[in-house]
Amino acid sequence: MARLSGVRTVKNEMATELNGVVALEDGTVYRGAGFGAAATACGEAVFNTSMTGYQEILTDPSYKGQIVAMTYPEIGNYGINSTDVESWRPHVTGFVVRELSGVTSNWRSEISLADYLAKHDIPGVAGIDTRALTKILRVKGAMKSCVSTEDISDDEAVKRARDWRGIVGVDYVKEVTHPKAFAWDPEDKLSQGWRVVRKPDGQMQYTTELPDADIPIVAFDYGIKYNILRKLRQRGFRVQVVPATATAKEVLSYKPAGVFLSKRSWRP
Repeated sequence: MARLSGVRTVKNEMATELNGVVALEDGTVYRGAGFGAAATACGEAVFNTSMTGYQEILTDPSYKGQIVAMTYPEIGNYGINSTDVESWRPHVTGFVVRELSGVTSNWRSEISLADYLAKHDIPGVAGIDTRALTKILRVKGAMKSCVSTEDISDDEAVKRARDWRGIVGVDYVKEVTHPKAFAWDPEDKLSQGWRVVRKPDGQMQYTTELPDADIPIVAFDYGIKYNILRKLRQRGFRVQVVPATATAKEVLSYKPAGVFLSKRSWRP
């Protein structure tokens, strides 16, 4: 098969395995080490410059349909916990990092980053020069891309990126919204502030006293982040979250004092 024109492959010479590939529609290809799920996925390539908070990024509904590259060099060192997530599941299509930490060191960690991505069928690639990739995206803008941890060629990866439909006109709301209605934090455990008590058992102590939840409201989930719900609770609202498909009759059945419409965060 003839090689696709314009394909330029960048390999990480430090990596012992090059089973991971990140390909852009302009023909740029990066080779690194695959982790997470054994899968191939296409999405819009974007970057994030945060030094911490990768699990919040993974679960942010605004990243639906996107492959996120982290510019901070080491990712995964404190693992994943179920408290700091921003949604009911991760929404990124793929994840790209410079160095995947081989050690998970945090007393709140419940699962490693690699195992978390594998659990949710999301491919990741490590050993990529994510800052060089970011420069390309800064100059040319977000591009269609393909990330794979399977045995596909550079040409095939570029072809899949170019053939991907893109995000324009796609209704991602129906994919990120919670499938069922639920009451946010009825036990008042997820919305309180806290600090780590310096004791041998390393327990968590709540330091924020929440006001009474005496203002009932309904929040439509069009891709809402949990931190919005935390902030609403901290201001005295009792929040009932409903899917984007909820009807007026369903909303009124909760007898709310008000209705909150979450904002769709991604481009149409």
